[in-house]
Amino acid sequence: MDDDSDLFNFPIRYRPEKLQNLCSKTKFTRKEIQLMYRGFKQECPSGTVDEEAFKHIFAQFFPQGDATNYAHYVFNTMKQKNTEKINFENFLDILSKVSRGSVQEKLQWVFGLYDLDGDGLISKNEMVDVVSSIYEMMGRSTQPSVENGSAKEHVDKIFHLIDSNKDGVVTIEELVQWCTRDESFLNSLNTLDTVL
Repeated sequence: MDDDSDLFNFPIRYRPEKLQNLCSKTKFTRKEIQLMYRGFKQECPSGTVDEEAFKHIFAQFFPQGDATNYAHYVFNTMKQKNTEKINFENFLDILSKVSRGSVQEKLQWVFGLYDLDGDGLISKNEMVDVVSSIYEMMGRSTQPSVENGSAKEHVDKIFHLIDSNKDGVVTIEELVQWCTRDESFLNSLNTLDTVL
């Protein structure tokens, strides 16, 4: 399907950018964007998704746990501030950075995920909140299995390693410095680079 008009048949309320523009702004091919668009349109026929619908969609990928809190944090990294919704361009932009972006782009997204109040710093409490949400999402499939206190214990073990100047908060520079020294973490970032 090469015709842009056939690809984007949203109701009058929303119409995404032309396919050629999306290709030039992301690291995806025309075919990949077409496939993702079909899936997005199927789940979000109005062309946008609010937080509740996003949580519902996200929960389908993690049926063994409760993805509600983690989906909230991910949604906040994608949404348009003025509408509190995600459109296809928002979705595609973040997916492009997270799956095909540079290490720097991926780490900026990770930092934004953990910086819950948007002040440019990650506090220990923010890190505990996000790690707890990951544990909740993974549910009983987490190996070894985790209890409620485990998220705090995990953060206690690593926070001081990331906070190199010991001021009680993590900056983007500290996160980048710590992550780029950890080869297993860098390898895990590369696994996000997938072929659709």
